[in-house]
Parts: sequence; structure tokens; C-alpha cells
Amino acid sequence: MEWLTDHFHRLRGLLRRRGRTREETEDCIQEAYLKVIHYLQQGGEIKEPEAFLVRSVLNLARDLREREHAELYVAQPVEELDLVDFSAGPDDLLVAEQCADRLIKAWDSLGPRTQQVYYLHRVNGIPYAQIARTLRISVSAVEKAIARALTTLGKEARRE
Repeated sequence: MEWLTDHFHRLRGLLRRRGRTREETEDCIQEAYLKVIHYLQQGGEIKEPEAFLVRSVLNLARDLREREHAELYVAQPVEELDLVDFSAGPDDLLVAEQCADRLIKAWDSLGPRTQQVYYLHRVNGIPYAQIARTLRISVSAVEKAIARALTTLGKEARRE
């Protein structure tokens, strides 16, 4: 049974490349060796020792990984699971719709210039100075329009 130890380094490298720790690798190889020895003592015959060992070690490593992650899996079919429904209920939809209506009314209450300034800055990301040049207004007017829009829209967004 000298052939068992001849394959140790190859098996170790194989498992290490598959992400097993040194301890897990040695445990899997030792367990594979014990299974092979037990199999041979029971009268079994191994025609391709290296292939037999590789397959045994890989199977043991797979089983170990499955045991490590067993809590992630459920044995019952998906159709039978009690899943939590996180979709919005009718009350939530009504509240969201009312909030959207209030925000639209608040937006409509802003003057066209304030809407334009807010849109250019918040949606398109254009700096205040560039908005002021484009609309031929002062930077201070841009700042005031943004403040007015934020105050009006923010007040409606916070209302319940």
C-alpha cells in the first residue's frame, strides 16, 4: 500500500486549489486513505489507484462543503415553502399614491422658472453658475429657486 503515500502531494495540491484549508485537506486525505484501506481489507480490488483516490478525496471534499452550508438549503420543494410577501399592500399603495399626488401639486405650485432651475440642477446636474448664465439670471436667483423648490417639495415629502 505504498502507492497511497505516493499520491499525497498531488491530492493535497488538488484540494488546496479548490479552496480547502490545510486542515480540511489533510482530514479529507486521511479519511480517503482510511476508506481505501477498509475497502481493501474487505477484499475489494482497486484497478486504478490514483483515479480511485482522486475521486474519493473530491467526493469527501464536496460532502464537507455541503455539510458546512447545510443551513442554506431546505429539503422541501419551493412550492411548499411559506414565503413572506414583501409587495406593497392596498393601504401602502393608497398612501404612496396620495403622496405622489401631493408632490405633483407641490411641483405645480412652483413657478415655471423655479421648476426649470430645479430640473437643470437636480436632474441634469448643471452647476448654479452655468444655470445662471444660460437663463441670464444671477447665481443668487438660482440659489433662491433651488431653496424654494427644496422647501416646498421637502415639506410635502415629509407629510404623512
